[in-house]
Amino acid sequence: MATTISSPPRHVDKPVVDDRSPPPSPKTVKELHASLSANQSDSNAESADASSSVGGVIDMETFRQILDLDEDDTHDFSAGMAWAYFAQADQTFTEMNEALAAKDLAKLSSLGHFLKGSSAALGVAKVQASCERMQHYGQRRDEQAGVDLSDEEALTRIDALLVQVKNEYSDAEKWLKDWYKEHGVDQEDQ
Repeated sequence: MATTISSPPRHVDKPVVDDRSPPPSPKTVKELHASLSANQSDSNAESADASSSVGGVIDMETFRQILDLDEDDTHDFSAGMAWAYFAQADQTFTEMNEALAAKDLAKLSSLGHFLKGSSAALGVAKVQASCERMQHYGQRRDEQAGVDLSDEEALTRIDALLVQVKNEYSDAEKWLKDWYKEHGVDQEDQ
């Protein structure tokens, strides 16, 4: 067995040290850490206040991205998206009720998937998560528990989940309509 010896690297980068400025004093370091901690706490408090306005129903990061698409303070574009979502959700809930009555798990899965995507696009987080569960239940699967479901188990879970998701949607719709009202959007025009 042959042994190879590697030669050491010819050039090793050393960190550049600026000897012209003195190291920060312990007091300065403590002040910097305190300032960073205070700023982080303030930022966390602001984001918590913003996202917990309806118990985390709205993902504020996604909602802010939608608001960034508005060309001005009229919020015409994002309000149009929100009102289109409301109409779409109402129609989807009607179709979900019909599919549940018909015990059509494939249709329920498809509708859950559809409303999950629409909810995600607007930042309606709780509806999105519940619709994802409905999508899986419609496929006779409980992904959280990692188990397959019978038709009856899946339908029973979807029945209870549909009540929950309608409540979550109602909270989100109220929050969004209130937000737009506070920001001067004429809801009659939507």
